[in-house]
Amino acid sequence: MSAAAVRTPTFDISQLPSVKEDGMSLEEESTKRKKTCRFIEEACRILKLPRVATATALVFFHRFYAKHSFGKHDRFEVAVACILLAAKTEESPRKVVNVLEECHKLRSRAMAAGRMSSQGNSPTAPTPAEPLDPKGEEFNKIKERILLLERVVLHTIGFELSVDHPYKFIVDQIKLMIQRRQIEYREPKPNLNAQQVRDKLMNEVVQYAMNFANDSFQTSLCIQFPAELIAKSCVFLGGQFAKTDAAWPSVLEISDIESFASICVQLLQLVSEKKGGDKAAFRAMRAELEKLRGANLKKKNPPPPQPGSAPSPKRPRTD
Repeated sequence: MSAAAVRTPTFDISQLPSVKEDGMSLEEESTKRKKTCRFIEEACRILKLPRVATATALVFFHRFYAKHSFGKHDRFEVAVACILLAAKTEESPRKVVNVLEECHKLRSRAMAAGRMSSQGNSPTAPTPAEPLDPKGEEFNKIKERILLLERVVLHTIGFELSVDHPYKFIVDQIKLMIQRRQIEYREPKPNLNAQQVRDKLMNEVVQYAMNFANDSFQTSLCIQFPAELIAKSCVFLGGQFAKTDAAWPSVLEISDIESFASICVQLLQLVSEKKGGDKAAFRAMRAELEKLRGANLKKKNPPPPQPGSAPSPKRPRTD
């Protein structure tokens, strides 16, 4: 599914400010999101923040740029503000000085390697070539901008700091499926006993599903769909990668097949762009999704009754 096709009842990517107001192409908008999200993930790793804080920072970033244009705010400074806010929100605060220093060094390394431009789409953004002096004037200017941006982010997201993530839903869903014996490997595991098979199944499907959940934060999925539906889509894809079978729509209790399929297709497109992607596996999963969609359409729009197949009217009672 191309970026142009991403539309839901509450979300239309063509209406994002960078696209609608600045005339940015859908591909460029998506690329800027992905690159800045990778910056956030790497910065959070360096700062040793828990995964939930990283995910929250990414959600804040996506929410911010759902209402603001990339052309109006330096996206890397917004990213730093989101990291600071998320760390406090998830009870893992970091000192402003440490966050600014590490993010500045990370940005400098990325620029030196040619992976990042010197500006985050802001003409006033400094070129992070030299180490920051925490006592210098430049550091204080950046610190003031970041702290101001933190407040702007807060206002933009309406002070909604509580964020649901797919992770807990994923673990709970897979545990339940295995307990109810609703999922199994397509091929038997002759060298493992029943408990070992269940343990392997749990670990493998959870790992694949978690990887998809992590990848989902590089896209705008978190502002398109609820976390639970994203989680169920990740479980489906994880099960496909682990070569398992299940009656997926009923087991996952999917009521909105179109949204479910949209999430899966966006994730598959993202993963297929990475090096070493299994193209055949992706095609098979796309085909499976199309089957689910087709079955859903038939259910919603059953064929009209054939001539002569209508039940004969009941005869009136004569007694």
